[in-house]
Parts: sequence; structure tokens; C-alpha cells
Amino acid sequence: MSVLLSDVVSGSAVGLRGRLWQLSASELRAAAIEASAEILRLEAVRVAVVDELSMRPDDQVIASRGVGCWLAANTMLQVRDGKKIAALGAALRPFPAVAARFDDGDCSFDHAVLIVAFCESPPKGMPDEALPRCIDLLLAAASGVEATTTKVRNVIATLERVFESDEIPPAEDIDRNELRIASTLNGRVVVRGDFDALTGEMLLSALSNLTMPTPAPDGTPDSRSAAKRTADGFTELIRRYLDCAKTGVDGGQRPHVNVHINARDLAEHRDCAAAPATSGSGVAVSDLDVGHMPWLGPLSVSQTRLLGCDCFLSTVLLDDHGAPLDAKPGKRLVSAEQRVALIARDKGCAFPGCTCVPAWTDAHHIRHWANGGPTVMNNLVLLCRSHHRLMHRKSGFVGKWVIRIGVDNKPWFIPPPSIDPGQHPRPANTTFKT
Repeated sequence: MSVLLSDVVSGSAVGLRGRLWQLSASELRAAAIEASAEILRLEAVRVAVVDELSMRPDDQVIASRGVGCWLAANTMLQVRDGKKIAALGAALRPFPAVAARFDDGDCSFDHAVLIVAFCESPPKGMPDEALPRCIDLLLAAASGVEATTTKVRNVIATLERVFESDEIPPAEDIDRNELRIASTLNGRVVVRGDFDALTGEMLLSALSNLTMPTPAPDGTPDSRSAAKRTADGFTELIRRYLDCAKTGVDGGQRPHVNVHINARDLAEHRDCAAAPATSGSGVAVSDLDVGHMPWLGPLSVSQTRLLGCDCFLSTVLLDDHGAPLDAKPGKRLVSAEQRVALIARDKGCAFPGCTCVPAWTDAHHIRHWANGGPTVMNNLVLLCRSHHRLMHRKSGFVGKWVIRIGVDNKPWFIPPPSIDPGQHPRPANTTFKT
């Protein structure tokens, strides 16, 4: 490590911007990663110190009405943030496995909060002996550089539906649905809603192809914000409904609700839901018997069965690894059946680290059609528009990443030496997308 790089990580930020030009791009990346790791370490130190102080408060802490308020009064933190730090320290005490991972810097503050909140209020249908296994699943989703809040929330949502009880899960309770529409003094309208997951899935599916960025005729990128695009899409949705409920297409299909579930799970709820399958690489949630919606994730078996009473049922044959078997290879364009199978396999953009939903993806030929690549499952992968464009057009990017279908019949991505000198294959981004 160079002297300047060491100073960047351990020194003050005062005057730093004027010296950063001396670092190479690789050194800047290293500094950013090391600084982030240091922040995680200090975050864990602060939580531990504040928690110990809460158990041995002195006059200053007592006078401040608690350690959280004391911390806020003596730092630049807000009171709510100080109380959140103190609350996490207390919540970690009964769960040493979570505390150890957090102290080791392998689990962020926000992810630790989500995990202990689940542990403190587990699903009512979950037996006590299942908690350690659930903690393992949650920590696996929250650990490492590929951890995202979306993955952690997906695992929590999956577990809440696996351990179904007589009570309706909040995400499926339609009695909680609310939609408030009020006019303002300046003549505008404010809309605020709170819906169950299935209604939300229908809304997002209907809005999907109406809210995507649309370049101008001259190729200028869409300058609208995401909120503006959603508002424009909602306006168009209402207009189409009033014009005899016209619909467009979304990812090659007319917009509708898709729910994926194993046939055996749809037929009969297994008793082994509390014992998810594992592999040599760690804990997996892909075998838990729950339904899955492309937009909002897990759906309980009971709700999936309810939808199954009146639906269009598509059957996708899977192999032992859960990868769809092939069909109809003789065309350049991907058929509707093949797209359904790709969604069942890839769950969205398969590029590592991408969380784009299936509706916003294209079917990419791993070996291009013009070079003799057939339109079959082991030559296709779902990529979002950005990663698809990068694979085909981005200067300096084309050919650097290699996509291969592994022995599990699922796509694997091999990074270029500039990213990983060892070029270790990375699995498609389907981890914890159940």
C-alpha cells in the first residue's frame, strides 16, 4: 500500500480531494473498499460500547434520559438514530450468532436490524426449534459483498409464508387495503395507498411497460425521473382503461399476474417446509414451498392455491437442478413458452449483482444467432436492457464477460482479469430469489 493510499484510509478528509489525483483507479477502488470496511468495524464498535454503557449508566447518561439521547446530545446524530443504535445493541444480546457476524463486519447495521426484528417477532406458526435454521438463512443473505436489503427482505418474506398460521399475513390481508385520493388547495390531487402484495403485483405488472425510460426519436435518453415516469404511466393506465381497457405488452407478453410454484407444492403442502434443503456451498431457500411473484416475491401456498382455482396454468418441466428443460429450438425469436421457462430459471436479470425484475429483461443469445447460436435454453439468458446493451455494444466491455451454462443447467458469469485475476465463475443472480 502506498503512503498516500494509507493516508487516505487512516487520515483526515481535510484537503484530501486535492491529492486524490495521485492515486490510480485501482488504488481509488481499494481505498473505497477499505474505508467501507472501516466504517462497518467502527459501527460495530459503537453499538457494543453504547450497549455496555446502557447496562452501566452513569449520571450523564441518566440525566439524558437514556444512552440513545445522550449519544445524540454529544454527537451529530439525531435522537432517533441514537436510540436505534442503543436498541440494536440490546436486541443483539439474545442472538450471539447475529452479534458475532455483525461484530466481524460481515453484516451491515441495517441488515442486523432486520434480522433481530424477525428473531424477536417470528411468525406465529414457526416452532422454536426452527429459529437457528432461519437465522442461518438470514445471515447467509446478509453476508458478503453481494448482500442486499432486497435479498434479506425476500428471505424474511419467504419464511413468513413458509410458517403459515391461521392468521392472514399482513402482506395478504386485504382488509388493510386503503386508497386515499384528496384534492389540494391549488387544484391538484394527492394519492396515497396501502395494498396487499397481490394487488401491488397487479398494479406493478400493469404499470411495467408504461413506466420504462423512453428515448426521444433522436436517441436522447429519457430525462424524466422515476417518479415522473410512474405518474405518466399511471395516467396512461387510467386512459387505457377508460378507452375500453386497452393493454400493451410487457416483456413480450400482455401484462398479467404471474405466480411460480412447484407442482408438488401446489398439490399438497409438504411437512418439510421447516427443513429447507442445503448444499455443500451453504444454506438455500430455493426449495421452500412457497409461491413467487416476479415483482413482490414470496406468496403463501394458501394464497397461491386460491389463485390456482381460476387461472391459466403453464407447465414448465424442470431438471434435478431446477433448470427448465428445452423446447422449440428452431427460431431466432424466443417463444412465449421459452420466456416463461427463462423467467422460472433466472427470476430476472441474471447478471451478478443486478436486481432487475423479469418484465424489464431481454432474452440474450449467449452464442449469437448470427454465429450459429440456437434459440435453446442452454444458449439463452435473461439480461436487463442495460446489461444486454453492454454485452453487445459497450466499447471495451464486449467479450470481457463470458457467460456459460454450468452442469446445473443455469448460467454462470466469468469476469475479466481486470475484475477477478483468477476469473472465478460467478453464479447467476438468483440467490435468495425464491
